[in-house]
This record gives sequence, structure tokens and C-alpha cells, in this order.
Amino acid sequence: MSHKRIALLFSGQGAQTVGMGKDLAAHFPQAAMLFAKADAALGYPLSHIAWEGPDAELTQTRHCQPALFVHGLACLAALRTIAGEFPVHAAAGLSLGEFTAHAAAGTFDFETGLHLVSKRGSFMQEACEATSGGMAAMIGGEEADVVKLAADTDVDVANYNSPGQIVLSGKTENIAAAVAGAKERGIRMAKALNVAGAYHSRLMQPAAAKLRAVLADATLTSPGTPVFCNVNASSVSTPDEIRRTLEEQVTGSVRWTQTMERLVDEEHCDLFLELGPGGVLSGLLGRTRKGIPCMQVFDLATATAAAEALRT
Repeated sequence: MSHKRIALLFSGQGAQTVGMGKDLAAHFPQAAMLFAKADAALGYPLSHIAWEGPDAELTQTRHCQPALFVHGLACLAALRTIAGEFPVHAAAGLSLGEFTAHAAAGTFDFETGLHLVSKRGSFMQEACEATSGGMAAMIGGEEADVVKLAADTDVDVANYNSPGQIVLSGKTENIAAAVAGAKERGIRMAKALNVAGAYHSRLMQPAAAKLRAVLADATLTSPGTPVFCNVNASSVSTPDEIRRTLEEQVTGSVRWTQTMERLVDEEHCDLFLELGPGGVLSGLLGRTRKGIPCMQVFDLATATAAAEALRT
């Protein structure tokens, strides 16, 4: 069995793709059961939206967040079916994926996590519809210059994704000003993102406040595996700290670059498993710490290949 120090990474919103989880459910009863449980708990056919679309339906924040949560855990269930109970050193997730990481680490059970992400998705969608906001990716600029641009245009830093890739978030007209002013700050490329609103910005404050109330009622315990939170890239262990960091994350910056640096440099993780569609996190890790292996797990073929890697 593998003697590697393994870190699990869970996908965030934007990674979703129609058909995700269909193959897993067909081959793994545990994966099928998670989707069936989700359909029953939510009271609508989430599995059908994830597997058959349409894309516009799946992309809606209120559907896409629970769909990615269920898919991430279905990927893990499939992998454990083939590879057994391999030891996990740490877990992290991008934005929404932080909830999936907590469910995988045992902070809360599947139904509690599903309820939280379903509410979070609805609250964030409401906040998007109530405000006029957007996001833009800043590629190839110095971090200090991007942070200064954000301050000067009155927008927030949503994501520190990887060195040279930072996402800004805020009011539509301010994001336009940030994109227009990027070149003169030495930022190679600035592009507005196709998103429903200003995630991880102060415009999400109403969603954070509503989520706080739902988190207060949820049953949480200390995770069995260290989970690294987005807001300060450190591991969180007490239920109160977890509630606070999950709430702050809705309006705060996702410190993904720092999280990956910490997992590699301080936790000495040397094999990463990305559980979810798209391969986004593998790409970000590759730009942050070159040469660290990150295997994607999203269907039967990738789960089988990852299980093989765990055996060596």
C-alpha cells in the first residue's frame, strides 16, 4: 500500500459538467446510493440534472453546489471501493469544495452537508439576483499590483488561485473599471468571467448572514482528517471555528495558492487526489508547486487509475 502523504482536493463551482457522476453510479452502488439519497433529501431529481442537464439548469448556483458536493463524495466512495481505506493526511476544497472536504473528513454527515450546501447555493443565488455584480480573472500580474488595483476600483479579491492568477469580485461597473485598468498595472491579461454574480465579495453579505443561522443549527464535530480552510489556509478543528470559517468564506478571499503551498511545504503531502470534474485544481497545483503529482478522479477509468497509483 502507498506510503505517500495523501491530500484530497474537492472541486468548486464552475467545474460542473453535464453527465458528472452517471458513470460512477452505474458501476458503484455506493455512488448510486449517494445520488439517490440526495434526490430524496432535496425533494427534486438532482441526479437527473447532474447526469442529463440541461447545462443551464445544472449551472444554476442552487443546483450546481449540491451536485458538486454529491459528486465529490461519490468519487471518493468509488475510489475507496477499489482501493480500500487508504490513509488521508489532509483535505481541502475550493470554495464550495470546502464543505465536501468536511463531509469526507467526518465533520458532519452526508445529509447535514447536503442541507448546508443546498441552502448556501440558494442564498448565494438570491444575493446574485439582488445585486449587479461580476468577477474577473487577472492573469500574469504581481500580487501586490492586483491587490492595489482591487482597492483602487473598490472591488474585493475573491480568489488567490495560483501564482499569477487572481480573481477579483464586485459591482459590475467596478469590475469593468478593474479590467480596463489592468494593463497599466503590468497585468498581462484581464478577463471578465461568465458568472452569475460577485462571489467571495461583500455583495454576498446577505448570503453569509443567512448561512450563519443554518450553520448554527447544524451538528458538527471535529474532523477526523485535518481540513484546511479557504479563509486563512490553515487547518480547522473545533466546530465553532469551522462554522466561522465556512461563513466567512462566502464573502472572504479563497487563499488557494497559500493552501497548496502549505500542504506541500509544511504538511509534506506528495500525492494529491482531485475529486471532481474538470481538472481545474490539478492545473492550479501544477502552477503553484511544479512536479507534485495530482491524480483526477471523476469516473470509473480515473478512479481505477488512482487506485493503481495508491497501490504502488
